[in-house]
Amino acid sequence: MKEFIESGRASMGIEFGSTRIKAVLIDDNFHVVAQGAHDWENSLVDGVWSYSLEEIESGVRDAYAKCAADALARHGAKLTRLAALGVSGMMHGYLPFDADGKLLVPFRTWRNVMTAEAAAELSEMFRFNVPQRWSIAHYCQAILKKEPHVPNVRWLTTLAGYVHYRLSGENVMGVGEASGMFPVDPETGDYNARMLAAFDAKFGGSLGEKLPKVLKAGERAGVLTERGAKWLDPTGTLQPGAVMAPPEGDAGTGMVATNSVAARTGNCSAGTSIFAMVVLDKPMKGYYPEIDVLTTPTGREVAMVHCNNCTNEINAWAPLLGGDYEKLFLESLKGEKDCGGIVVVPFLSGEPVTGVEDARLMVVRRPDSKFTLANFFRAQVYSAFVSLKIGMEILAREGVAISSLMGHGGIFKTKGVAQQYLADALNTSITCMSTASEGGPWGMAVLAAYTASGAQEPLEDYLAKKVFAGVASETLAPTEEGVAGFNRYTANFKEAIHA
Repeated sequence: MKEFIESGRASMGIEFGSTRIKAVLIDDNFHVVAQGAHDWENSLVDGVWSYSLEEIESGVRDAYAKCAADALARHGAKLTRLAALGVSGMMHGYLPFDADGKLLVPFRTWRNVMTAEAAAELSEMFRFNVPQRWSIAHYCQAILKKEPHVPNVRWLTTLAGYVHYRLSGENVMGVGEASGMFPVDPETGDYNARMLAAFDAKFGGSLGEKLPKVLKAGERAGVLTERGAKWLDPTGTLQPGAVMAPPEGDAGTGMVATNSVAARTGNCSAGTSIFAMVVLDKPMKGYYPEIDVLTTPTGREVAMVHCNNCTNEINAWAPLLGGDYEKLFLESLKGEKDCGGIVVVPFLSGEPVTGVEDARLMVVRRPDSKFTLANFFRAQVYSAFVSLKIGMEILAREGVAISSLMGHGGIFKTKGVAQQYLADALNTSITCMSTASEGGPWGMAVLAAYTASGAQEPLEDYLAKKVFAGVASETLAPTEEGVAGFNRYTANFKEAIHA
C-alpha cells in the first residue's frame, strides 16, 4: 500500500457536512486506506446561519492534513500525489460573488428558513416545487428585498462549488448539486431553459450566466492546479495534477454510497432527521411542496421526501428505560403490529410533511390500549418512520415505482427490527448492507475514481460490477400483517396530531 499511495494512484473524496469535514483516501478496490476529519459548527451571524470562508479554508486543510498523517501512520506512505480528487458538501445555500471574486454577503446555509416569499413565488411561476433552502430561492429573496449586494452579483455557487473552484479554478458543478441550485431538465442534463427564461423575464438580467456550468458524473472538471494544491496543503507536499471530479452534493454522494443511482432504486437515511430518495423512471405528473425533485450525479430525476424528525424521541426515552438499545429494539418485536393503539408523536421541531408547523412531543393512548413496554417501544420506532410514510404516500399516488430501497443509519443496527418496520411502513423491500458504508466522503472518492477511469461504462454499471460486487447485504420484504398494522398506527397517528 505504501508504494500505491506514494505513486499517486489513490483517489480522495472530501465532504463538508454540517458538523464535520471529512477526507477519505481509497485504493483501486475502493477500500478506505486513510482518513481525516475536522469538526466545525455553524455560527449565527446577524441572524443568519453561516460558516466563514476562513473556517472553510482552515477546516479543509486540517481534514486533509489528518488524512495525510493517517496514511503515514498506517502505511508509512508520504502523500504527495493523487490520481483523482472530488469535493462534496451540504447542498443548497447561497454564496454570491462579484466580478473580482469577493463574497458579497456571508454564506447563507441550507439551515436558514428565510425565503418563504421567494420559494412560493418561484414554485408558482415554474409549476415546480422550489424549497426554501435552494440557492435560487435565496437569490430571489435577496432581489425581492432589494438587498444592496444584488446588482454586484456576477456568479453564484454552493459550498462544494466554491471549494472546487479554489482547487481547480473551474466554476463548474455536478448535475446533482446543480439541481439544488436551480431546477434541471433531465432531457438536457442542464438548467431548465423554460424556467431560466421565466426568471429573466420576471426579474431581468441573465441568470444562466451567473450559474456554474453543469457536468455529469464521469466528466472531467479540471485538474488540481498548483495554486489549488498549495491552498489545500500549505506545506507544499501535495503536487498538482490530480483529475478533478464534478463537485457534488451530499444527497448525490449518499446515492453513490448506497448503490442507488439506477431507475427505481432509492435510499433511506435515518438519523436525527430522515429522508428517502427514489430515482424516477418517468417524470411526476404534479408538483408538491412535500416532494423535492433533484437528480442523481448522472442527471436522472430523483424524488426526495425529507422529514425533520426521526430518532430524537427514541434517544430521549431509551436512557429512561435502561439504556440498552438492542434489548429495547428486540423487546419491541413482542409488541402488536399496531402498537396496541399507542401513538408517539416525535416532533422536536415542526414537520411540514404532516402539516404540523410547531414542535409537538406526545405519547397518546386510548383507555383500551395495551400499554406494555413492547407496544410502547414499538410505537417509538414506528414514530421515526411514520412521517416519511405519509410523504411517500404522495409518490405512491403518483405511481412512482420502487424496485429496491437501501436503508442506512444507526436505527438499523439491531438486525431485523427497524428494517422490517420500515419495509412494512413503505410496503417495499428494504436492503441493508452487512458492513456499514463509509458514507458521503467515500461516495465522493468513488466518483473521483470513476472520473479518473475515463467513465467508459454507465455509473450504474460501474457501481454494480466493480464497487459493490460481492458486498454482503440482507433484504427484508414487507409482511401482510405488518403492513396492515402500520397502516392502523398511521391512521391513529394522523388522528392524534390533528386532534
